[in-house]
Amino acid sequence: MTPSLSTSISGDMDRTKPVLELRGINKVFPGVKALTEVGLMLFPGEVHTLMGQNGAGKSTLIKILTGVYAPDSGRIILQGQSVQPRSTLDAQNLGISAVYQEVNLCLNLSVAENIFIGRYPMRYGRNGFIDWSTMERNAQKLLAELQVEIDVAVPLSRYSLAVQQMVAISRALSISAKVLILDEPTSSLDENEVQMLFTVLRRLRDQGMAILFVTHFLDQTFEISDRITVLRNGVLEGEYAVGALTRFDLVNKMVGVSAQEAQAASVAREENLQTLPTAEVTRSVAVEEDDPVFLTASKMGRKGALAPLDLTCRSGEVLGLCGLLGSGRTEAARLLFGADKADSGTIAVKGKIQKFNSPRDAIAAGIGFCSENRKEEGAILALSVRENIILALQARAGLMHVIGRRRQQEIANNYIQWLGIKTPSADTPISKLSGGNQQKALLARWLATDPEMLILDEPTRGVDVRAKQEIMDYVVSLCRKGMAILFISSEIDEVLRCSDRLVVLRDRKACGEYLRGELDDASVLQVIAGDAA
Repeated sequence: MTPSLSTSISGDMDRTKPVLELRGINKVFPGVKALTEVGLMLFPGEVHTLMGQNGAGKSTLIKILTGVYAPDSGRIILQGQSVQPRSTLDAQNLGISAVYQEVNLCLNLSVAENIFIGRYPMRYGRNGFIDWSTMERNAQKLLAELQVEIDVAVPLSRYSLAVQQMVAISRALSISAKVLILDEPTSSLDENEVQMLFTVLRRLRDQGMAILFVTHFLDQTFEISDRITVLRNGVLEGEYAVGALTRFDLVNKMVGVSAQEAQAASVAREENLQTLPTAEVTRSVAVEEDDPVFLTASKMGRKGALAPLDLTCRSGEVLGLCGLLGSGRTEAARLLFGADKADSGTIAVKGKIQKFNSPRDAIAAGIGFCSENRKEEGAILALSVRENIILALQARAGLMHVIGRRRQQEIANNYIQWLGIKTPSADTPISKLSGGNQQKALLARWLATDPEMLILDEPTRGVDVRAKQEIMDYVVSLCRKGMAILFISSEIDEVLRCSDRLVVLRDRKACGEYLRGELDDASVLQVIAGDAA
């Protein structure tokens, strides 16, 4: 029988009863309570969007639904029956299919092979031959129902990411069509590709499909959603009809700050600014009063990651980037550091156009970058504190100019002392240090290169209160000594406290630039929300 997306969705399904219900879901990892008594109801014929900041518990919840994790307690009820997926295959067999941000298909295989991988139609029974013509014909029909007309016999790699997403969706729906989970599917798509995806989702919704949509884009949330569930710090904040929330309400619920609390935080921040200590540093950057501009980015952008953006970073100034997860903060930082390549615009350092083909080019231009992903892109856990601190300096010097052990020890000890890194010795594995001390060691890594500009992406994430305060004080101190600093944080109070200028991003676009004092915590939320009406 030829598979069909439309016939796989039950036409007589009762849309007043949830097809999927979560009750009292709890999940604890060592040292982390990921989910606490979380519940959710997903009905046929709706797009239900799951929202929350980084660390809110969205990914954990999706992994429980798809059989990657088992909940510690709670129930999953699918069409009135309690179920517990034990693997992703088990979840698919139950009728729960997921499509992820990173398309987990085989680019070297044909479109048809990707749709039917593991389920190839066979001639002469299970031990016969793959029926290629039947497979390609069925694949063509499945995609046509999504209004995608492509050659299914060619490798998937020939098509755009948006088309690859459609192939992933058609595969998911051809396996089972009770629940479709889309986990950040639009993160790498441009506006036209997003609309192409939304057209398909609306059609599936109208046919009765239950869709759980996970995203961090506000505009997309209000465009496609019927209902919204908000998680915050692993706890269910609430479930709302899309018409019952303004953008401002949604941002407040995700961040967990009321307008009154935001105003109070603004007053406290101004009081704290008067008592910041100034640390002594081992270098001083001379600021040219005539032209303090260190770096200028003009119309810098990358398709599917960041709309063309203008930024000016001045010596002796902290430029803050503020916005929710997925707003484009990290994408901008990676483009400025050459970790990703921009496909539009220019970057100039001290008035001279630069082409950063790799981070090495940015380092040579006097730029350092502390990534938000400390575990995977920052600390090399198998190396010592000394080796981690010296890493960028050695990379800049090159393999032909090895920094001697004695000099390494001297540099590492200087920064351990100045930054107050708590470690038995410079040769202690960095994996033995607390998160805050690891972050200080990474800050030392870039300070050792004597940078003129430092990009700090979430430098205080995952560290304790005292270490957070110390790191923030170092940032202010470095700025006072003449360094240009690009400071990125999801904590509004934190970025307001230390920034001289602030650029607010929303949905991969800049939506305003402000001087110190022009915004407080509440008004930043208004700008992020875009439409507070």
